[in-house]
Amino acid sequence: MNILTRRFTTALACASLLGLASAPQAVLAADPSVKIRVQSVIPTSADEIVMLKDFASDVSALTDGTVTFEVLPAGAIVAVADTLDAVDKGLIEGGFAWTHYWSGKHPAATLFGSPSAGAGVGLDNFAWLSWFQYGGGQKLYDQLWKEMNMNVKGIMLQPVGPEALGWFKKPIKSMADFRKLRFRTPPGIPGQLYKDIGVASVAMGGGDILPALQKGVIDAAEWCCPKPDMTFGFHKALKHYYLQGLHQNVVNADLYINGDVWKKMTDRQRKAIEVAGNASLMKTLSYRILENGKALHELTTKHGVQLHDTPADYFKEYSAAAMKAFEKNSAENAFFKTVWESQKAFAEQAIPFWAGAQKANAGITGAYADVLAAQQKNAKK
Repeated sequence: MNILTRRFTTALACASLLGLASAPQAVLAADPSVKIRVQSVIPTSADEIVMLKDFASDVSALTDGTVTFEVLPAGAIVAVADTLDAVDKGLIEGGFAWTHYWSGKHPAATLFGSPSAGAGVGLDNFAWLSWFQYGGGQKLYDQLWKEMNMNVKGIMLQPVGPEALGWFKKPIKSMADFRKLRFRTPPGIPGQLYKDIGVASVAMGGGDILPALQKGVIDAAEWCCPKPDMTFGFHKALKHYYLQGLHQNVVNADLYINGDVWKKMTDRQRKAIEVAGNASLMKTLSYRILENGKALHELTTKHGVQLHDTPADYFKEYSAAAMKAFEKNSAENAFFKTVWESQKAFAEQAIPFWAGAQKANAGITGAYADVLAAQQKNAKK
């Protein structure tokens, strides 16, 4: 090989290496800029928006800023009830709510957003998440939007349960006391179950609850858990708080992206959103434990909130109503049955282990909680 040939070969090899090195930059350059306006069903001051914006920040970082989100408050472009339809039609690029908000479009939505009373098969938020990620739930969730005929890509983001039973003006000792009250509940099947057990259920948005309490439109209310509830200011009107509830012991918030917008993104951009979504599931669980703990401490030490145990007959009546509703919907709707049977099959394998492990966890946490309660009681003497 003469010197000219060697120089040509070397130059060709260098050019090839430079081409390979610049390939990722070429891919990046090919990624289109995508801005997704997300209308939430709650005010942007709500606690859930903190983690939604955290997710958006992760997506922006993973896509080098080519995919960005603008979070809009409830009603900014369309009415809350029209949020999903607006995403489907492309009036807005994205929406944020809880899957069970759309159970009027398909009853199976409640098995993803709020499978009341653990779907009747013992699911808590950790077990539900295991089913969703590894027990076939993700595939069924993707199918849900097709069953609704929605041009939507759903991204599960925030497991926010278990939710409290709610807030009351004075203690309730039984379901007989409960049935005397007008009670704010979630929409869809979870709220309907309260009606089924004789509670005057009233659905309304989170931002409407405190004014309704102050005006006497409702007597008691639930929204979520200590941090979001304190953000909405329920403790200003009510002082008796019951942490144990069944209507949303599992509850999940999700993001909806218009199907055409989703398809126009590159594989890299779509994968970034999926990765950030999976990260948000774990980060939300972590965030909720700490933030709810801090909020509960503030509510009870600075705002005069009193904690109570939920009446025993509530659990029996609500669980029975939930099972009856699941069985009815399963008999009437094939896809609901498919999803519920999937959750049952998962529970048969996973719940015996998880229930045993949770007994140990409850013993550890309960013992320390009792120590703290005793210390606080002694400090007041």
